[in-house]
Amino acid sequence: MGHKKTFGDYAIRYGFLSLLAGMVLFFSLGAEGFMTPYSAVFIFQSVAITGILALGVTFTLVVDGFDLSIGSTATSALMLSAYVMVVLQMGAVVAVIACLVMGALIGLINGLLIVKTKVPDLLATLGMMFLLIGLQRIPTQGRSIATGMKLPDGTVAAGTFSKAFLWLGRHRFDFFISNLIPVSVVILLVVAGLVWLFLERTRHGRLMYAIGSNQRAATLAGVNVNRYKILAYMISGVLASVGGVLLSARLGRGDIASGNNLLLDSVAAALIGFAVLGVAKPNAFGTLVGALFVGILLQGLTMMNAPYYTQDFVKGAVLVIALVFTFVLSDRRGGSKH
Repeated sequence: MGHKKTFGDYAIRYGFLSLLAGMVLFFSLGAEGFMTPYSAVFIFQSVAITGILALGVTFTLVVDGFDLSIGSTATSALMLSAYVMVVLQMGAVVAVIACLVMGALIGLINGLLIVKTKVPDLLATLGMMFLLIGLQRIPTQGRSIATGMKLPDGTVAAGTFSKAFLWLGRHRFDFFISNLIPVSVVILLVVAGLVWLFLERTRHGRLMYAIGSNQRAATLAGVNVNRYKILAYMISGVLASVGGVLLSARLGRGDIASGNNLLLDSVAAALIGFAVLGVAKPNAFGTLVGALFVGILLQGLTMMNAPYYTQDFVKGAVLVIALVFTFVLSDRRGGSKH
């Protein structure tokens, strides 16, 4: 006879989705204009970039790691893409490829630091975060990059953002009667689908979960743990670069301060994903819902004129409540992290 479902079982499985629905209802009633196409576009645009970065964090969480450099990698990609087009006067394709290669290289260095030199993942990626924050400011002496800007040597930058590049961040596809769906959202959905397929339906994904659950057992079973860990950090770096490219394309400038909240938002989305459907493990669908939750929360607070300095507090409080709820109840039920 099967296990009889209790209220706690249903609360674990559907509690967070109920909270999401309740939050949408609350903001719909309390914030004028929240349920409008204009508001939806802003939510979708923020969710897309946060979600792509959070999917990168998810990969590192799967192998029981963590990537604190994800936000600075995205900002570095934002600055690099702008520098390639505006200062070096190259095209969109070169800019995007340069950013993806940079992201993979950052991930490779993170992975090698962690598996070869045995530096703890938090310390390795924290060091990389500070390194990138400094590095991205050096070429322009700390200034943002914009068309027609004055360079440190006194000359004026002659390059511009190409229309094809800006299309990535600004074009919206028609949805019923309004052009609601930004290109970045389509990219997010494609990336999320690929991540889900890889983690849930391939042998490599299952091996990554096995490493995160019990690294020693995975090693004894013949799994090349170091290779998969390095792969996870490289994927995280590449996805961070994708997010940075999309943000650069949306802004049309290399704004050095625009990525300040990327780390906190993407980590919150990835960790909130643990609570979705009570799976208590990193997963692509949960991360996607987590990103949507963060996007709706921030848009709702903004439209209710909540002071900007309270938003991080609210995000943190929601994250702590969601994680405590998930892990305390799932532990009582006999669940596990992975």
